[in-house]
Amino acid sequence: MTGFRSAVEVSRGFYAEVIKPVVNAPHAAGLLGWGSDVLGYDTERSMDHGWGPRLHVFVDDVEPVREAIEANLPDEYDGHAVRFGWDAHEPTHHITVTTLSGWLVDHLGFDAGKGISLEDWMVTPQQQLLGVVAGAVYADDGRLEPVRAALQWYPDELWRWLLTCQWSRIAQEEAFVQRTHEVGDELGSRIVASRLVRDLMRLALLQSRTYAPYAKWFGTAFARLGHADGLDRVLAEVLAAGDHADRERALTTAYGLVARRHNALGITPEVDPSPRRYFDRPAMVLGADRFVDACQATVTDPRVRALGMFGAIDQFADNTDLLSNPSAYRKLIGAFRPPAGP
Repeated sequence: MTGFRSAVEVSRGFYAEVIKPVVNAPHAAGLLGWGSDVLGYDTERSMDHGWGPRLHVFVDDVEPVREAIEANLPDEYDGHAVRFGWDAHEPTHHITVTTLSGWLVDHLGFDAGKGISLEDWMVTPQQQLLGVVAGAVYADDGRLEPVRAALQWYPDELWRWLLTCQWSRIAQEEAFVQRTHEVGDELGSRIVASRLVRDLMRLALLQSRTYAPYAKWFGTAFARLGHADGLDRVLAEVLAAGDHADRERALTTAYGLVARRHNALGITPEVDPSPRRYFDRPAMVLGADRFVDACQATVTDPRVRALGMFGAIDQFADNTDLLSNPSAYRKLIGAFRPPAGP
């Protein structure tokens, strides 16, 4: 090898030179599903762990295509082992031949090709949606693009509701940075500030209509938004602040920046982005509840308005075993269904 090539590029060549010639059926193919390589975040370090030529091939009649591929796989491609393992995973090839419907059910927990319900949107983690829409597509006979287009981003009213719920998270805790400091709990003040930084980052991703990946790549996705207004720098100052005064100053600056980003969206009447006192207490806050009310007022769909203010699954849960397992997170779907009538 002359240098690192991303898995997207390696798998593109692998598909064109090895897989495509032996697939004699209409199909779609791409590097989809789990992994930093799907998101385009892989580096040379990634090569030591579950990395190599891999892809999904979607067909109607699975077995003949699977047999043809397995009969023609080389041991290596471009200097990389075609059959590889990691940790407790035994070496095997990673060419998944399946139906698109079957893969969607396995990956998301439902077949998005047959429609996406409100409950599907709310219970499906953003990292799972990214596994469908972010990867590279090497061939498509027309079956894959409509699904990726449908999952590209939330419906508008639901997006506004998620913004409402994200602003609500900020409103719930913005006064606690000062209050914990006031009672001498500096560690608690730092913890609350770090939680608010994370919530502000998630808000910025929502405002940019960008799905958030899992924790390892969350900061990378946020950084790649680009921050001409310096939001990334200001949030770093919040985390680096050595005392409450600097912490609060950086936080209120960050609040103003995301508030101005909100106003630039033009989805609500303009809301004053200036910080203010928390009632008669000395804490300086944004008063994020004003943005909650502004966003909520633009949601007219009664089904969406009936949803809890806890938001979608990513807004109240961050356990890896839950968010990466459709059979686990689909158990929560009842939380998003309207209560039964009398």
